[in-house]
Amino acid sequence: MPSLIDFRRRIRSVKNTQQITKAMKMVSAAKLRRAQERVIAARPYAKTMREMLANLTAAAQSDDRASDSNWLAVREPKRIDLIFVSSDTGLAGAFNSNLMKASTRFYEERALENPGAEISLTLVGRKGRDFHRRRNSKILSEHVNILNRPSYQDAAEVAREAIRRYRDGETDAVYLLNNDFKSVMAQTLNLTKLLPVELENKDDKKAEQTDYIYEQSPLEMLERLMPRYVEVAVFRAMLETVAAYQAARMTAMDKASSNAKEVIDTLTLNMNRVRQAAITKEIIEVVSGAAAAE
Repeated sequence: MPSLIDFRRRIRSVKNTQQITKAMKMVSAAKLRRAQERVIAARPYAKTMREMLANLTAAAQSDDRASDSNWLAVREPKRIDLIFVSSDTGLAGAFNSNLMKASTRFYEERALENPGAEISLTLVGRKGRDFHRRRNSKILSEHVNILNRPSYQDAAEVAREAIRRYRDGETDAVYLLNNDFKSVMAQTLNLTKLLPVELENKDDKKAEQTDYIYEQSPLEMLERLMPRYVEVAVFRAMLETVAAYQAARMTAMDKASSNAKEVIDTLTLNMNRVRQAAITKEIIEVVSGAAAAE
């Protein structure tokens, strides 16, 4: 049985840890507020951009020069690029492990759909980079320490290589994997096919195509807007991941603080039992000595 000194040391150690987890929760809460404002502001633009590109792609396909555009080329997906966005640090519960499992599942699904398909990775975040380095995955580029406060320039740099490879015909499809922010308690995995742009389902009554009037030809506009669309999608994914990570970290630190309190209560109870046993033993010894003296 540990002594009273051992219990006091353990209680002091857990209390120090609890102070750290509470401080980390407060920091994550402050960062989450800012990250949530940025991601909410970015969502409408990214959503409208994707809808517009889907309509623009449908209009460009009717152009006589459509067959000359790599943006509209339909190729068998034998070479696939995946832009994988994770976090740079941990202490966020299952946030990163869920992403790693999703990336592994992506490999398995592509292997079933297209046996022999080659997958190349663009990694954003230290955790995802370390995970795929250990598995000797094919990595095109690595981008770490940019998620503290991501900028559009950072997103453009991440997307640049994927845009060039698809435009030059070096890859057949580009996917984006990240965590979307839903609420403080919920983050959802999101796998998006960026290129080629998926058209709206004509059989879906909710999907309405907008009939735009173009001053330039749709094909020329597509050449200019498609790179911007990929950059915006990557930027939104980075903002979503940052907000989701801070929410997951805040929840994890809150749970850790609660667990620390339970440990402190248990240790305090056991310490009091030991102290009570020691006091009872001393009383018995005093009474026994007094009885023997009589």
